Amino acid sequence: MTNKELAKKSAEYRKKILKYIVGAKAGHTGGSLSCTDILNVLYNEILNVSPENFGSPDRDRYIQSKGHCVEALFVVLADQGFFPEGDLETLCKYKSHYIGHPTRKVHGVEQNTGALGHGLPIAVGTALAAKMDKKAYRVFTMLGDGELPEGSNWEAALTAAHYKLDNVCAIIDNNKLQITGPNTEVCDTDPIDAKFESFGWAVREVDGNDVKALKEVLNAVPFEKGKPSLVIAHTVKGKGVSFMENTLKWHHGVPDQQQYETAIAELDSVLANI
Repeated sequence: MTNKELAKKSAEYRKKILKYIVGAKAGHTGGSLSCTDILNVLYNEILNVSPENFGSPDRDRYIQSKGHCVEALFVVLADQGFFPEGDLETLCKYKSHYIGHPTRKVHGVEQNTGALGHGLPIAVGTALAAKMDKKAYRVFTMLGDGELPEGSNWEAALTAAHYKLDNVCAIIDNNKLQITGPNTEVCDTDPIDAKFESFGWAVREVDGNDVKALKEVLNAVPFEKGKPSLVIAHTVKGKGVSFMENTLKWHHGVPDQQQYETAIAELDSVLANI
């Protein structure tokens, strides 16, 4: 897929994320919009996974540790053909499998997540299993920057380096805001790069809302033989909608009708100029 095609995908995904959040009257809007480009590039360029091979032991694995931003994942999985997009009309509705966090009851979801700090440990265990079974599949996981203070992440980081798991890649959606405020005020984890490097990881930084840059860095995984890879993706919370960008209230805010129409008009303008 060309960079232009990927950029258009991102704008289309953002429109759909907003549509289904508005329909559900619930969702984590800002974080879903910030990580859209990462998921776009992973599923359209990087991962060896599809509806057809999802049962294969040789498929790549993607685990969404920041499970609260499931709306972005669901939209991308629907686009990949894992389930009919119309299913998302039931998002957060009674008896729907499309709930506010990933669940394995939805085709294409690897693991139930949402309790923060779990995705990286699961990814590390899965990557270790691949090494033990002499399998070539890779494991990718995306964490929110606000979940880094969870101690389980650092146990997993130590373990990944100890076992030289160069088949695992962690991506941090580094939008610098969490539910109660800026990360620097709630629990400052900077410098993230130096911390992971001291644990034995190979680290790269990238503009996480630039599909071209994301494609280049993710195609370079593993960055160093014998080391797990970390991508610090610098993103904007609420990316693509001017009044949502870098604004704390949109962590889980739901647009009203006028706000929704304004947001869609902005994204239509982006599409028209790509």
